[in-house]
Order: sequence, then C-alpha cells, then structure tokens
Amino acid sequence: MTLVTKPTLRLPLGSPLQILLLCCSFALTGYAAVRLLADDWFTVALWLVGAALLHDLVLLPLYATADRVLLKGFTALGRRQAAGYVRVPAALSALLLLVWFPLIGGAVADRYRSATGLSADGFLGRWLLITAALFAGSALVFAVQVRRATKRRPPAPH
Repeated sequence: MTLVTKPTLRLPLGSPLQILLLCCSFALTGYAAVRLLADDWFTVALWLVGAALLHDLVLLPLYATADRVLLKGFTALGRRQAAGYVRVPAALSALLLLVWFPLIGGAVADRYRSATGLSADGFLGRWLLITAALFAGSALVFAVQVRRATKRRPPAPH
C-alpha cells in the first residue's frame, strides 16, 4: 500500500540574503533613475526608446542572420560545435566596439582630448589588437580541443 502525499506549495523565493540583495539593487536602480531623469528626462527617454528600436529593428536581425550563416557553414563542415569558438570572440569584440565606438571611429576625438588631455588616436589599433587576440586565443583553445579529441580516439582498424 502506497501513501500519497499532497504536494506542498512553495513560493519561488530565494534565501533572505538573495531577497535583501535584490531589494538593494532595486533601490540603487531607482536612485540612479531619479538622478538620471532629473535634468532632462525627455532626452533620456528618447535615447532609450531610440536605442531599443535600433537594436530590435536593425542590430538584432543583422547579428541573427550572421549567426545563422555561421552555423550553416560549420554544419556543412560537420563541426557545428566549433561555431562557439567563433561566436565568443566575435561577441566580445562586438561588445567592445559598441561600447567604445565613438572613440574607435574617431567621432569624439576632440572632445576626448579636451576632457582628458589624452589623444584618442590609439583606440582603433587597440580594438583591432584585442579582437585579433580574442580570435587567436579562441583558435588556440579550439586546436587544443581537437588535438585532445584525436588523441583519445582509438586508431582505425586496417
């Protein structure tokens, strides 16, 4: 004879520390929003809406298409799992480009020089160097993984 127990209803709450950290992060976000929107709330709201639209209508289709093409290419080569070795450095490089685009593109070089007293000339070269290092590191990790996988395989029978 089996005893059937009723499932207990549990709320999906974390530990008290997690709840405290979540409340603190909401408080900090609220404070930052109040400070940010205090001076010129319309321009900030317009920038946020514009950035969301630019991302959703332009950037998302672009990088989704690029990822699909990348996956198709690796699938055709029989190495679909290897796409991650291109995805990760490409995503990190794109993120750096997104954050530092005004300086990489030279659009705000004069403002940067007047604000910091430093030249903005090296940002493009440094970004290209970091991108090359990311892809080189990823290629090295991929080569090590392939080498390990070929060492583990038993030799084919003759």
